[in-house]
Amino acid sequence: MSEKASSLVAGAKQWATYYGKFTQGEESAALTAQLRARAAWDANDAAAFAASFAENGSILVDDEQINGREAIQAFFTDAFGARLAGTKLHTEPIEVKVLEPGVAVVITDGGVLYDGETTVPAERTVRGTWVAAQVDGEWRVVSQQTSPVKG
Repeated sequence: MSEKASSLVAGAKQWATYYGKFTQGEESAALTAQLRARAAWDANDAAAFAASFAENGSILVDDEQINGREAIQAFFTDAFGARLAGTKLHTEPIEVKVLEPGVAVVITDGGVLYDGETTVPAERTVRGTWVAAQVDGEWRVVSQQTSPVKG
């Protein structure tokens, strides 16, 4: 196997673990919205991160509610160029609830990894709530917020 093929296989195996126990059906489909957001964050790609949201999606960052895809992209363009530069988003799905066809809530544990970190320190661990919905046949984040989990 070529080096490129080996790298692709290793990457696919790693990403398969990101689904946790939610590997089938509508639960795994709903989880794709959160996973696209994670991949975009890991690439520090503000446009791709914003694109994982519905046009009128929102995200709560610290105490600031950011509404709309355009505002999300602007915020993360600045953040990935400064305080969040080089960061990765560590998320582990702990629950996926399909509320009705095409609407789900994804609950994750994790947090932001800074350069050199492989685990999120207990004092920065957060529980994430991701509301996802099918928009034009594709799962997108409608709303996201995190709350600290005391370690």
